[in-house]
Parts: sequence; structure tokens; C-alpha cells
Amino acid sequence: MYIPDSERLAYELVSDKHAEFLWSIDQDEQVMKFINGGKKTSREDIEGIFIPRIKAFSNPALGWGVWKVTVKSTTEDIGWILVRPMLFFTATPQSDNLELGWRFKRNTWGKGYATEAARTVRDSLFDMGVEQFSAIALPDNLASIGVMKKLGMEFSHRMHYQDEVFDGEVVV
Repeated sequence: MYIPDSERLAYELVSDKHAEFLWSIDQDEQVMKFINGGKKTSREDIEGIFIPRIKAFSNPALGWGVWKVTVKSTTEDIGWILVRPMLFFTATPQSDNLELGWRFKRNTWGKGYATEAARTVRDSLFDMGVEQFSAIALPDNLASIGVMKKLGMEFSHRMHYQDEVFDGEVVV
């Protein structure tokens, strides 16, 4: 699957070669605040845990994976959009309901990049026939909830995502 460039952004499916990029995003405690309480991710965890998890759910033909987001005008890699079946790492993954997630460098916050990128990825998947999308955010993560609302998502329910020890809100 190919994600076309949006107005300001370009997209590339993440692979092993992007370990440094993935690590760099996770080195800001504010970026990680709603992921794990603000703990920076080690290089070992990127290479030994995060990349293998990405490989487990990636399916390029279906658009599943992590999409690196780059600002076209500067070629700066600023964040990523995750696409995978909802509840993928459980006994009941939902291949007809795709989870969207995002993580962006703090210096890009408030510029609409997350919304633009998530919308572009979602719309590309919608064009392929995907009809249901969900996202998860902690109740205090107002910025991510704001992105969800801009995507037209509405609160559905609270959940405990055991594999990721996550208690948050699912928005569809």
C-alpha cells in the first residue's frame, strides 16, 4: 500500500532501518508522558521490543504498520502513525477495526501535523475498503483526544488493554 503525500507531509512505512528515528522520538519525557509516564525508551528496547512488535503486525499490502511522517519542505522526520488491527496483541484481534495511533516530536505539537497525517492515512485505508477505525488515549491526554475529535471520532468506552497495561478511552 502507498500513502500519498498530503499538503505538508510525506509517508514511508517503517522498517528495521528506522531504529534511530524511532529512538529519537522517544527521548522526550513529555512525548512519553501518556505512553509510559514519561520514561525514555532505550535503544535496546527499540531494537529488541518495539521493532519486533511492529514486524508482528505489519502487513504492507493492507497498510498495517508504522508510517514515518516527514515534513516535505524541510525533510525533517517528525513522528509516526500506527495502523494495526484493534486488540492485535490479544486473543481477539479485530482485523475489521483498525487502531490508529500517533507519536510526534514535541516541537511539532500544535501545528496540525498529527491530524493531517492521521487523516491522510485513515482516508487511504478507507479508499481500500476499511470502514472502522479506533484510537486509544488516556483521559488526560487532551491533545490526542483533540486529534480524535478532528478525525470525527466519538467516545465509545473505557478499556484495559492488558498487553500494554493501558487503561484508557477507546474512540471510534
